[in-house]
Amino acid sequence: MKVLLVTGGAGFIGSNFITYFLKRNKNYILVNIDKLTYAGNINNLRSIENNPRYHFIKGDICNYELVNYVFRKYKPDHIINFAAESHVDRSISHPSVFVSTNILGTMTLLEGARHLWGRHGFQGNRFLQVSTDEVYGSLDNSNDYFLEESNLDPSSPYSASKAGADLMVGAFAKTYGLPVIITRCCNNYGPYQYSEKFIPTCVLNALQDNSIPIYGDGTNVREWIHVQDHCIAIIRALFYGKPGQIYNIGTGEEVSNLEMAARILKILDKPQELIRMVKDRPGHDKRYALNSYKIKSNLNWSSKIKLEDGLTDCVRWYKSNPDWFKE
Repeated sequence: MKVLLVTGGAGFIGSNFITYFLKRNKNYILVNIDKLTYAGNINNLRSIENNPRYHFIKGDICNYELVNYVFRKYKPDHIINFAAESHVDRSISHPSVFVSTNILGTMTLLEGARHLWGRHGFQGNRFLQVSTDEVYGSLDNSNDYFLEESNLDPSSPYSASKAGADLMVGAFAKTYGLPVIITRCCNNYGPYQYSEKFIPTCVLNALQDNSIPIYGDGTNVREWIHVQDHCIAIIRALFYGKPGQIYNIGTGEEVSNLEMAARILKILDKPQELIRMVKDRPGHDKRYALNSYKIKSNLNWSSKIKLEDGLTDCVRWYKSNPDWFKE
C-alpha cells in the first residue's frame, strides 16, 4: 500500500478530507499528524479512528525530531500540509505563533521530504501545500479576479505567513527539485468548522438569539466553497496536478458578509435585527475572487454543491449537533 501523510488532519478541512479520502482510496494508508490546538478536535475523526489504514500521531510539525521519526517509520509517498494557524483576528494579536507554525513548520516538512525522497530522485512523490486566496490580498472592485500568476500582497499576519510558506515551498522546488503543488482556495464552509469562523459564529449566535457581529459596513465580499468540493479538488491536484504548479480553487459564488448573515438568519427563521455592525478590523480585505479556469480545464474539476443547498445543509448540521459545539 502507498502512504499519504496529512498534517493538521484534526482541523476542519483536514478531518473532512481524511474521512472522504479513506473511503474512496482503499490502497492507501493515511497518517495524520496534528498538534490538537484549540481548533483541532480528534472527535471529528471518530468515525474512522479504528480503521486499520489510519494512524494518528499527536505532535507539532515544528518538531524536527518528531517529523523525522514519522518519515522514517511510515515513509510517506505523498504529503498534504493542512496544518496552519488560520484565524486573521488571532494573527493580529499573536503574529509570532503564525510565523512559527505556518512558515517554520512548513519548512520542517519540506526538509524531511527532501531527505527522504531525494534518495530516489523524488520519483512518484508529491508535496501538496494547502494555501489560501488571502495571500493575493484584496480586490477593490467587482470585475477583477486573481490568477495563479497574480502578485502576492497579503494584508494580515496570517496571510503573510501563508504567503511566506508558499514562497518557501516554491523555493524548495526550484533549489532541490522537490515535486510540489500549491492549492489556493476560497472560503470554506461545512460541518466540523471551529466556532470562531464566520458561518459558525452566525449560526451559534442566532440559535441563542444573540446578536451577530459584522465588521465595518458588511459589504466585504467572500467567495464560498463547500468543504467536500474542496477535498475533491485537492485529490485531483494531488494525483493529476503538475509538480511546480499552483491551482486556484473557487466556485464563483460570491456573497457579502452582511448577505451571508442574512441568509443564515432566514434559514433559521430568526429576525434580521440580530445583525449588529461593529468596528472594522485592521487591514480588512474588501473582496476575494479567484479565476479557477486552470484547475477546471487541466484537472477536470468543478464544484458540485451550490451555495444555497450546501449552506442550508450546513446550518442544519450545526443545529442538529449541539454537543459537538459544547465540546
